[in-house]
Amino acid sequence: MALFKQGLTKLLRSYSLNICPCCGAKITVDLRVESCRDCGAFAVGPPLAQPDFVLPSYGRALAVGMGGAVLLIALLGGAVAALFERQPFSLEFWNVVAAAETAAWRLKWLALPLSLAALWAGRRVCLKVAREPARFAGLRMARAGFVMSTVVAVGITALIGVTVPARLHQRELAAQAAKNVVGYEVSQVLLEYQTQFASLPGAAEDLDKLPDRDGSVARVAALMESGRYEPEAAIAAIPKANAKPRGRRGSAVKTQLISSRDQIDNVSPEGLSFTNYKLVLPGADKKLGTEDDITLKDGIIMPNAPPALRNTLRPTTANNIAP
Repeated sequence: MALFKQGLTKLLRSYSLNICPCCGAKITVDLRVESCRDCGAFAVGPPLAQPDFVLPSYGRALAVGMGGAVLLIALLGGAVAALFERQPFSLEFWNVVAAAETAAWRLKWLALPLSLAALWAGRRVCLKVAREPARFAGLRMARAGFVMSTVVAVGITALIGVTVPARLHQRELAAQAAKNVVGYEVSQVLLEYQTQFASLPGAAEDLDKLPDRDGSVARVAALMESGRYEPEAAIAAIPKANAKPRGRRGSAVKTQLISSRDQIDNVSPEGLSFTNYKLVLPGADKKLGTEDDITLKDGIIMPNAPPALRNTLRPTTANNIAP
């Protein structure tokens, strides 16, 4: 009796369906007893038996293989396009490497995420195909796609990684060039003033004499007021009356550079011509005395001393001279 009940239960379960085979509607009743509510169909027999032979599926392995091939072709195509863009065209090793680096940077936001996703999906497909060879085929194709995806992911990462130091250096050069633009503009305005008036300006207010066609004079004047401007003038120092005369080759007149404000005020402004200057401008932090200051010496941008060396280069005064 118990065996009969078990067999009947299996038979009833074999007739249980989730959707109507006639209209495809979802059903919750036994079609042997009740009809489908949508189309009115009844079950007229048991479900069809499974076929004796089921062909294995190639779909998953084909998708992984095609995905890896597309990624590899995209990387190689980008490298070839970058190689033809380089002038002059050359097939030298480092030229090819540079073209591959350019392609990697261009495809980094598209090919790299896709290759990582292909790696994750390819690994799962390879494991599933290897575990169930009766249901799935194309293990070699799936592995080939997985290898190509790995080559693309590792290749793009390596090509980008080796160029990061050079990219950072180029960014530093760009930042330094943007910083030097300020110094070049100041040097140009001061040179125009010196060309027109045969002297450098004594202060920022003197730049008002120049015509300001593009606003550069006003910008330079504001920078000079915020910085430290030290003009220098060469004057003749006449020897004293009780000084001993020198030979014919000796010079009776010496030149002396004056740069401090007190020295300039003590000299008559008539005929005083500033020939040299030193200008220290604040950097991005808008503060003087920091590492990003811009120092101009007669139109030349001077490098700043390192902080450790700057602390040791203190001026000698009477307070720090040992007795």
